[in-house]
Amino acid sequence: MGETGEPLVRFDAVSKRFGTLTAVDCLSLDIRHGEFFALLGPSGCGKTTLLRMLAGFEAPSEGRILLDGEDIGAMPPHRRPVNMMFQNYALFPHLNVEQNVGFGLRQEKVTRAEIAERVDAMLALVRLQGYGRRRVDQLSGGQKQRVALARALIKQPRVLLLDEPLAALDKKLRAETQFELMELQRRLGTSFVIVTHDQEEAMIVADRIAVMDRGRLAQVATPEELYERPNSRWVADFIGEVSLLEGRFSAPGVFQSMIGRIEVADKTAALGETAWLALRPEKIRLGMERPADAANAVAGTVFETGYRGDRSVHKVRLADRSLMKVAVPNTAARGERNVAAGDVVWLSWPADAGVVLTQ
Repeated sequence: MGETGEPLVRFDAVSKRFGTLTAVDCLSLDIRHGEFFALLGPSGCGKTTLLRMLAGFEAPSEGRILLDGEDIGAMPPHRRPVNMMFQNYALFPHLNVEQNVGFGLRQEKVTRAEIAERVDAMLALVRLQGYGRRRVDQLSGGQKQRVALARALIKQPRVLLLDEPLAALDKKLRAETQFELMELQRRLGTSFVIVTHDQEEAMIVADRIAVMDRGRLAQVATPEELYERPNSRWVADFIGEVSLLEGRFSAPGVFQSMIGRIEVADKTAALGETAWLALRPEKIRLGMERPADAANAVAGTVFETGYRGDRSVHKVRLADRSLMKVAVPNTAARGERNVAAGDVVWLSWPADAGVVLTQ
């Protein structure tokens, strides 16, 4: 986790326009020393543009970008103490592994002995010892990703920028590499900034996440805070799966919705104010009979079921025709009856299971 105090990187009211298109809109954001930070959002939200401005490949239309308190707006990319690992890795096919990794040092006229020493150390760090003389076309996708990472880190940048670095890997290798990136970042203490549209990836690797929408920040928080305490319906819906119930407060702690009266732990919302209750699927219990001790319970019919190995996600249609999602661990013994489409079931949850949202 990054330290507190003065930020390493500060975006100060930064905007970026391409003609009539505003890609980043008056955005202010701090990234801490030693932090693994994620820029997360749908395609076209401005996250890659923000990364490219930090790298120096784009200039802000307005605002400042500070690195350790210094305005780096006029500094060319090759002079900035940052390095970027591109989505397609951009490896040189005519160079072998060690030549690719040491390329930046040769450009800076570092001695051959120092280059060799630092390349060996970096290949060991990314677990590619013995691969130095291999051609790029002899490597797997995961090995190419490590070469690109070693090449980006060998110049010892203050900030490493990662633009969708795992997008080309298959699901299992991507999952393994996420934890390797986390371990590497902790060992080096370098600030990593990763751009991704994959919510699960950002939640796994990052200390904090900036969720972006149409060039602006929707919320900046830790993964746990984003999931458990989203600040809007948009964030709640974008991060993971959720059921959103619309209603109004008829009394403190009493949320009146289309499916009836719901008890909630939040007693601060204004009476009569339109609000939404966000319920995560795993916080809802599913049963064939109405539970006697539940604060909230509603009947419905199983509309659709998705099997996901360790759990099943059921969509349940309620009396008002709305759908709620519930996640159930697949722990039933062999031979026990599973819930199926068409079954009438009861959904229940405690008062503190949901998050009240007013925007």
